[in-house]
Amino acid sequence: MFMGEYNHTIDAKSRIIVPSRLREELGDRFVVTLGLEGCLFAYPYDEWNHFVEELRKLPGTQEARQLQRYFMAGAADCEADKQGRILIPAKLREYAALEKDVVFIGMMNKVEIWSRERWEKNRTFEGMDEIADRMAEYGLSF
Repeated sequence: MFMGEYNHTIDAKSRIIVPSRLREELGDRFVVTLGLEGCLFAYPYDEWNHFVEELRKLPGTQEARQLQRYFMAGAADCEADKQGRILIPAKLREYAALEKDVVFIGMMNKVEIWSRERWEKNRTFEGMDEIADRMAEYGLSF
């Protein structure tokens, strides 16, 4: 399970060091794709395959096809070098506004990759009590 927050920077050759704790579960080769709210998602291959199976189960609607295209067209195979660095394709770096400071967030079955600036804007946890109360409808209790 992925958890925690890790800060890194992009080097002059556009490589990012994947935190060793996350790399232990991601492996040296994994999938990075477009995420939500302006971040990227990184999946170990077993989780990626599970996610793709869930996408396949969606109905043949225009919305479903659009969602499938979003994640599949944005997907890229990433392989860490001996120093644990990856090169995220330019289109994905552009989408997530990854320029210098990068934040990795462990999110249970995947890792989110954020630009520091976007993460700081999205990390507000105001209203969490109300959100937690609404999640009780889904069986989550604290």
